[in-house]
Amino acid sequence: MSDAQSAHNDFSRPKTRSLVSPLNRRRLANFRSNKRGFWSLWIFLFLFVISLFAEFIANDKPLLVQFRGDVYMPIFESYPETVFGGDFETETEYRDLYVQELIEANGWIVWPLIPYSYDTINYDLPVPAPAPPSSENWLGTDDQARDVVARLLYGFRLSVLFGLILAIVSSILGVIAGAVQGYAGGVTDLIFQRFIEVWSGLPTLFLLIILASIVEPSFILLLGLMLLFSWTALVGVVRAEFLRARNFDYVRAARALGVSNISIMYRHLLPNAMVATLTFLPFILNGSVTTLTALDFLGFGLPPGSPSLGELLSQGKANLQAPWLGFSGFAVLAVMLSLLIFIGEAVRDAFDPRKTLQ
Repeated sequence: MSDAQSAHNDFSRPKTRSLVSPLNRRRLANFRSNKRGFWSLWIFLFLFVISLFAEFIANDKPLLVQFRGDVYMPIFESYPETVFGGDFETETEYRDLYVQELIEANGWIVWPLIPYSYDTINYDLPVPAPAPPSSENWLGTDDQARDVVARLLYGFRLSVLFGLILAIVSSILGVIAGAVQGYAGGVTDLIFQRFIEVWSGLPTLFLLIILASIVEPSFILLLGLMLLFSWTALVGVVRAEFLRARNFDYVRAARALGVSNISIMYRHLLPNAMVATLTFLPFILNGSVTTLTALDFLGFGLPPGSPSLGELLSQGKANLQAPWLGFSGFAVLAVMLSLLIFIGEAVRDAFDPRKTLQ
């Protein structure tokens, strides 16, 4: 093939655009260069993914049961005791030694790594609860004879999911409020700014305690109550970005061409504001987890019996003779919050235009 033909083929071949822009490639490179934040992200994702499968790791129901040639999966479906040769029509209590003997006489049982759920009470403790760490309960039990490792695993998942939902929803509301306030300006900006100043000055923790003491708290209700006071975190930075860019030439040109205000805000101004939003998101998540832990520690958080890190810390304070309770809850909380802070610092460096790779 001649050089002319090769050049013609190269010219006629369609050019493929990269899915990652040069700016985003630079941001990813800056993020990877922060080794502490980069590895913190992978460690946090590893712990979070493990906690998502907590039912397969810590559960008082077997993973598999083989009985008289049939295979059962109690972790997904409830079976009455009569299925395994018992006397009752109620759900099988697999930790009962009598039921285990019935099953093992005609089959076998595969238990999870930790044969306790977060609310399983161990009635066979050799000492009064809270029991110290042993081969049966790796980190001991709390004052209600529940396994600490299982409660930590479920509590970590609950705290992260609660913080993620709260951070994402509050960020969406804060971005919308800041965008409207900054783009409209004038009287709208003035009224909204005075309202946010008053609303931000309210004692959030005290109001949450008062509201939680009036109504019975639940996951959804507590999420809604905290959302009332957490949406203002991003309003200031988003408002400032929209105020700065609303009179730029490309915005004025789009407005002159008849582009709608919503389209201008979404397509032209919002991408600039998302930099500050993504930078603050790990720190908002950190604050959400801390607030939930504080409410649970004070007894105004999730319903009693829920797997809560704050409730475990409260038990550690009330049972000083059982230091494994306080140390376990503190270690998990400290590691989780530290990882989130390191990830937030790496994200901040990645979006910092002054940061360049050496």
